[in-house]
Amino acid sequence: MKLFLTLLAFLLPSAALAQNQVSLTSEVFVERTVTDANGVGRVSLEAPGVVTPGDHLVFVLSYRNNGAAPASDFVVSNPIPDSVVFDGTDSPGAVYSVDGGRNWGALAALTIRAADGSSRPAALADVTGVRWRFAQAIAAGSGGQLRFRGIVK
Repeated sequence: MKLFLTLLAFLLPSAALAQNQVSLTSEVFVERTVTDANGVGRVSLEAPGVVTPGDHLVFVLSYRNNGAAPASDFVVSNPIPDSVVFDGTDSPGAVYSVDGGRNWGALAALTIRAADGSSRPAALADVTGVRWRFAQAIAAGSGGQLRFRGIVK
C-alpha cells in the first residue's frame, strides 16, 4: 500500500519562538541507499513523493534567530505522525513523550501502562513526540538544525 505524503501532514512542529524573532522551518526527506555502477552504496536524501511502508524518513527542523538580541528559553516540540514509527534522533538533548505530549522525559524513564494496569518500559515505537529545550540562548543571527528519524508504518 502506497502512502502519499505532504510536507505539512508530516511536520507540525511547535516552538516557543523567543520574542517572535526565531524562525523555524521543517522538511522531511526519504532516505534511500543508491548503489553506483561499482556496487558502492551511498545514502541519499530525497524529497518525498510517494512512500511505502518501511521507508526511512529524516525530519529536519531548521531554526534561526533573526532578531538583534539573543533568544532564550527556546523550545521545539514535534509530534510524531500516526503513520510513522519514531526511529531516534541525530540531535542531542532530546526528550520524549509517549502520551501525546502530556509528559516529557528521557526514554529510559518513561513507561507504558497497559489496560490491565501493568506497565513496561517505553520503546522507540511508543514515542509520540520529540522535544528540545535549549539551555543556551541562541545568539542573534545564529541558527542550526535538529533532526530525527522515522519509518513509515
